[in-house]
Amino acid sequence: MPTTRFTVTGSSQVTPTITRVHLRTDDLSAFADSTFTDRYVKLVFPKTGVEYPDQIDVRGLRGVLPAEQLPDVRTYTVLHPDGEAGTIDIDFVLHGPVGIAGPWASAAKPGDELIVNGPGGAYRPDPDAAWHLLVGDESAIPAITAALDALPGDAVARVVLVVDSVEHEPRLMLPRDGAVTFVHRGGDTGAELEGAMRAVEWLDGPVHAFVHGEAEEIMKSVRPYLRAERGVPRESLSISGYWRRGRTEDGFREWKAEQARLDGERETPKGGRR
Repeated sequence: MPTTRFTVTGSSQVTPTITRVHLRTDDLSAFADSTFTDRYVKLVFPKTGVEYPDQIDVRGLRGVLPAEQLPDVRTYTVLHPDGEAGTIDIDFVLHGPVGIAGPWASAAKPGDELIVNGPGGAYRPDPDAAWHLLVGDESAIPAITAALDALPGDAVARVVLVVDSVEHEPRLMLPRDGAVTFVHRGGDTGAELEGAMRAVEWLDGPVHAFVHGEAEEIMKSVRPYLRAERGVPRESLSISGYWRRGRTEDGFREWKAEQARLDGERETPKGGRR
């Protein structure tokens, strides 16, 4: 993946727990053909005392460096890429001193450097869809924000967002026929999210849905409703967990790989592998 080195130019507060870091580079060409609204990058945090090549493609370093010398990597959505100005924004959810990326963002000041691999992506609102369903939590707010920005003014959109409280509700730019439902975390957030989903009026015509957030809540509470009950076809649904409660990103990747293996075994007919 391309490596781009950015310099911090400032930061701003989106909600009490979401900080937006503003970044600039002299060469944003890696983003020139990136049209996905879930545009993501790998943030690279080098280990102290380890020498790396100028182009730090983490995937290329695996098998070359010992595991303990590999940089820490975290995945984030990019907002507002401006090729002419060479600028992007990245929103960070803050959890105090825990983790790597959040503490970095909390302390980021103008002049600090951030190394980025990417971008990648897979979703952009389908202009032929009759309406759009966007569901997630704080981790998905940037991609949902970008999707809403990409919709025309006459689009039909329904948004369901999980946040901590009223104070943590972000301001969203909705199309004229747009509505947002906020779910405040409680005792059983997955059940509350599913209930909010069921309360959203199911509109006529084909839907294009983007559904991402905490893995347990999304994959066990929301996916069965959309796939089995509403019959949303796979090609009209971008759905996955962005994170899992109680796991770091590295641990979450391992968990996802294990779940994919188990899902493959469940779908394999007895008597042989597909």
